[in-house]
Amino acid sequence: MTATYTFDVFSSLDGFGSVSGGDWGGYWGKQGPEFLAHRLEQYRADQRMVFGANTFRAFTEMLAGAAEDSEVRDPWVTRMIGLPATVVSSTLEAPLDWADATLERGDAVDVVARLKEESPVPLRSHGSLAVNRALMAAGLVDFVQVTVFPVITGRNGSAPVFGGAEDFDLDLVESRTLDGRIQELVYRPTLHG
Repeated sequence: MTATYTFDVFSSLDGFGSVSGGDWGGYWGKQGPEFLAHRLEQYRADQRMVFGANTFRAFTEMLAGAAEDSEVRDPWVTRMIGLPATVVSSTLEAPLDWADATLERGDAVDVVARLKEESPVPLRSHGSLAVNRALMAAGLVDFVQVTVFPVITGRNGSAPVFGGAEDFDLDLVESRTLDGRIQELVYRPTLHG
């Protein structure tokens, strides 16, 4: 049986995954209790995380400087860092600063194709934009889960979520509104054309 792979990403309404300036804060300052509880529930199930080197570095740096009670260590994030992870990188060196992480060299497409065949649990990636755009182009992403925060970051937006991606048709699998303002959209992507 082939494991499913979910590309899980946060985005501003105008399609940016992060900001490079301004006073936004984490989650663009728009998180609420329903959103945080829902995230924890999604990460409660057994699954394997998949990260590229840049996202993995960003997570470990962010976590290293965060106090135990900061929003950086929300319960869902604490659960995520407790899950087994595969990190695809040609630049990182073992051991990795993660409870149960495996470093894989080589092309992410090859690594994830193998993981989908071998993994007894679903695969999920949070962030890792370039890696996930390549995996989508290779047809390895089963679900794209975009959580859209109610902000437009035209001046400070960075990391366009789908910048440089191939063209895709998307079938909506599910949607929900959290805290009356955050949209979670789950799609099944199909390469267009």
